[in-house]
Amino acid sequence: MPGGTENEGVRFVNHGADNTHTHTLSQGRNLSHGIKSLIVLGLLGSMSAALGLISITSGEDGGMSSAHASPPPPPLATTLFSAVEFAPSQVAPVRHSGVLKSRETLTELVTELGASPADAAGALHTIYEKELLDPRRLRPGVQAETFIMDGQLTALNVKADSDRNLFITRNMSGGWTASELKARLTPSYSRVAADIETSIYDAARAQGAGDQQVVDFASAFAYDVDFQREIHRGDSFELVYETFVDERGHPVKTGDVVYASLDGDALTRSFYRFAPSDDGVADYFDQNGESATKFLMKTPINGARLSSSFGNRRHPISGYTRLHKGTDFAAPTGTPIYAAGNGVVERASRYGGYGNYVRIKHANGYKTAYAHMSRYGPGVKAGKRVRQGDIIGYVGSTGASTGPHLHYEVYIDNKPVNAMKLKLPTGRKLAESPEMLEEFIARKAEIDGIRSNQGARLVASNPLQAPPTP
Repeated sequence: MPGGTENEGVRFVNHGADNTHTHTLSQGRNLSHGIKSLIVLGLLGSMSAALGLISITSGEDGGMSSAHASPPPPPLATTLFSAVEFAPSQVAPVRHSGVLKSRETLTELVTELGASPADAAGALHTIYEKELLDPRRLRPGVQAETFIMDGQLTALNVKADSDRNLFITRNMSGGWTASELKARLTPSYSRVAADIETSIYDAARAQGAGDQQVVDFASAFAYDVDFQREIHRGDSFELVYETFVDERGHPVKTGDVVYASLDGDALTRSFYRFAPSDDGVADYFDQNGESATKFLMKTPINGARLSSSFGNRRHPISGYTRLHKGTDFAAPTGTPIYAAGNGVVERASRYGGYGNYVRIKHANGYKTAYAHMSRYGPGVKAGKRVRQGDIIGYVGSTGASTGPHLHYEVYIDNKPVNAMKLKLPTGRKLAESPEMLEEFIARKAEIDGIRSNQGARLVASNPLQAPPTP
């Protein structure tokens, strides 16, 4: 864990073959020292026990119940390092470190760092078997360290998450033991607020927010605002998001956006993140307890330019003037296209001038259609049920098209309508569930308190009250 300091805690969970143990190390050592200690522990554990450095008694359940030493022992890390003095023949392991690259497996990386293919596979199998790491979900950027002694892998450290390290050591029998080190993190909050000069992304990043916070902010407003065309210079925004800090108060990772507000020409609205206890589904709700989620997304594509609107126009290929039944969004080939709402795929096939085409049937007589795609999303075919936000295809220029773009249509009772002017059905209203509204009022007050403590000027409004119970 970065940023080690006095009394810094690390939760150490041993995933050996027999038992699971938990210790607390609070000896003023940072994570790298803890890792070094574990190496020596793996190599000299039996020697340490023989020398009386650490005495362990086992409980009736077979787990480690307590640790004793007389006289009182020095810090664990100090004890382990001093044990090296009793083994002068031991050679310090050589450490190699690297970062997982795109299209590279973790086994390949560990092999590149000096381990034999057999050792790399054996060590990693230990954490896969214990389900400490899912190799299918690995992303580029994962850090790994190998510790090589006499040409053989002795230990391996994998930084699985910003607050979690996986440490694998070779045991006395030649097998492998996996341990999980978790940083002790304290939840906190950060607030960002600014006027927009160029974009919300630039303004938020300049204030210290990360990419994910900007994405979450945009998701909250995705049903109300077209960020490509309806955000203007001089508009202002505010967001509050979770941060997790170590014992020194240094941020280690970030979490969800819990508050998002936009004050601009197109819209002035605020949202609070809240998960009603009756279903546990987190969503963004405005100050009146109405969900930000709507029946259909206003634009089913991110980062696109509106290139042609709904209405009569002269067709660029045929030359005839006729009704353009949808909205065109110009975007690079391969840009993901999302299902605008929950529904069932009616068609996913080539369809004349539409090229590669998908049509989705939604509730209440609504249908959406997506044309000119380069290819379809994973598993998209007629009859497949999709959820709002699922990738159903990718931008292309198939069919009667002059360049890569998405042609997007919305139908109500089989009649085409202008998606950009459509008044869409809203999501959940907490006022219809008095108990849930009371929960929301309490959570809203908590978030407003966080905002106030971080410099926000709260605007007085009529207090939200739950309706009386009949």
